[in-house]
Amino acid sequence: MKCIVVTPEKTALTQDANFIVLPLIDGECGILPNHAPLIARLGAGELRITGTDGKLTHYYVEGGFAEVLEDTVALLTMYALPATDIDLAEAKAELEKESENPADTPELLSIKQEKLYYSRARVRVAQKMSER
Repeated sequence: MKCIVVTPEKTALTQDANFIVLPLIDGECGILPNHAPLIARLGAGELRITGTDGKLTHYYVEGGFAEVLEDTVALLTMYALPATDIDLAEAKAELEKESENPADTPELLSIKQEKLYYSRARVRVAQKMSER
């Protein structure tokens, strides 16, 4: 099957795969060839792709949607990059900065919570990559 990851700026990834694990807003979802059609909302986290050569590819994605149709898994996401490109120290600093931002209105609190969600996900993925 084919995995395609598209951001507003570019096609971030196109790869043949035997197995794909999607980070959804309510957990992970594994996709094998001939999976039933599916549309799902992506969360922030690690996209894992086992290629046809058996090699595992890790990407960090931030929200969006996934569609599974006829052996193609298409992800439309606001942000995607190879998980190995995330700098753990930088991700932790970003999380710390977001934690310290004031949020004294409901709107600012909502924005802060969303940014913290993405920052925590980025730190988790970066920590996982640093352990390899």
